[in-house]
Amino acid sequence: MTYTGDVTPGGPPAVRELDRLTIAKLSVGPMDNNAYLLRCRTTGEQVLVDAANEAPRLLELIGDAGLATVVTTHQHMDHWLALEEVVAETGARPLAHAEDAPGLPIEVEPVAGGDRVSVGDCTVEVIHLRGHTPGSIALLYQDPVGTSHLFTGDSLFPGGVGNTDRDPQRFGQLIDDVERRLFDRLPDDTWFYPGHGKDSTLGTERPALPQWRARGW
Repeated sequence: MTYTGDVTPGGPPAVRELDRLTIAKLSVGPMDNNAYLLRCRTTGEQVLVDAANEAPRLLELIGDAGLATVVTTHQHMDHWLALEEVVAETGARPLAHAEDAPGLPIEVEPVAGGDRVSVGDCTVEVIHLRGHTPGSIALLYQDPVGTSHLFTGDSLFPGGVGNTDRDPQRFGQLIDDVERRLFDRLPDDTWFYPGHGKDSTLGTERPALPQWRARGW
């Protein structure tokens, strides 16, 4: 079945099989948060991106293979409501950017832009994107035999960057980081997976960058 990234609250995961990595996307909670389970196809090691809500459903998705790591993309509560329970049940290592770590319900290991997180034989790179929160991050998987895959939290969506409460300084910081650290660096076929809603590609969104900057949100 062709992966579209379409998921619904309470519905089944959307699963994408890459050459070395499997991506499972699940919608959880009343705010339709996306949680992503990454599994190395060689070793079976798994990493969860955002233990957002509905711990029982996340644990069912994780299954008997266990969980090595949970990465929280930012400190907003709807992205970590299941974090404490998932970590307690799996023993996974919790990670988040140092600037957002104090806003989380449990102690986490801090990461910074440029750090790498292993998923078995695969790795994802931490990209710091300031503005939505001080320590928001994206995770980049550069498939050696295919396109790049980018997990953007609430910093980038189809149609615009994340919420900055119409604060010009925060918006300027976020649009600058998104443009320079994502669009200027990565090719158009880069597929990105946001914290809510549908996926997109950088190429689909790139023509609208000047419009986003001009409107200020």
